[in-house]
Amino acid sequence: MDDRGGSFVAVRRISQGLERGSVYHSSSAEVVAGSAAWLGRGLSCVCVQGRDGDPRPSFDLTPAQEECLQRLQSRIDVAYDSSIPQHQEALKDLWKLAFPEEELHGIVSDQWKEMGWQGKDPSTDFRGGGFISLENLLYFARKFPKSFHGLLRKQVGDRSVWEYPFAVAGINITFMLIQMLDLEAVKPRSIVGETFLRFLSVNESAFDLLYCIAFKLMDQQWLSMRASYMEFNTVMKSTRRQLEREIMIEDITSLEDLPSYSLLSQ
Repeated sequence: MDDRGGSFVAVRRISQGLERGSVYHSSSAEVVAGSAAWLGRGLSCVCVQGRDGDPRPSFDLTPAQEECLQRLQSRIDVAYDSSIPQHQEALKDLWKLAFPEEELHGIVSDQWKEMGWQGKDPSTDFRGGGFISLENLLYFARKFPKSFHGLLRKQVGDRSVWEYPFAVAGINITFMLIQMLDLEAVKPRSIVGETFLRFLSVNESAFDLLYCIAFKLMDQQWLSMRASYMEFNTVMKSTRRQLEREIMIEDITSLEDLPSYSLLSQ
């Protein structure tokens, strides 16, 4: 644990579940969002890629795009609050979707470590991710349960001994997408962000769907690179670059047209 109260975790893959250890690395050259309370050492968020002095274009939005962006930004602004019944129920719903055969003994429980949270209280991990990161996980579990459970249980591929913790990785992916799409700006300052808003204007769940694609793509990159926890940040960078390339493919009209969408299974 560091002096800010953050706990550092990795996941050791074993035959019957997930065992936790201690990891993390970060680089001062990278911009890392969130706090150490939810970013395990080795799980730093891939965020701003350019230099401060780089010119960044600005794009005009249609009224519909502006409205969709504002609604998404409102979601991003909501912090997870364990005192709000709706938030507690959403977290319990995530448990039921992840482990339908196992009863949760409390909103604070060592059982959460089975999902890849850093401790027995997931609210400390949501401190950096906000409520939208929980909504992303819920959408993934409901929309693509086969892929969700495959990643949760690390069922696919020849995996490393030390694996990324599922839930904490999911929060990292939420942050990566927010940064990649520049969603906290008044309007997009990149072609990728502008293109995404066109998707969002016709599909209100576009951010959640892109999250599912990104999570599955990240795991594929993890396997193809034969990565272990010390390479997590490298895998995230590779995932971001691949998503940006796919979004920029000519004639892509929806997220379902992205090549990586085919990785998902319902």
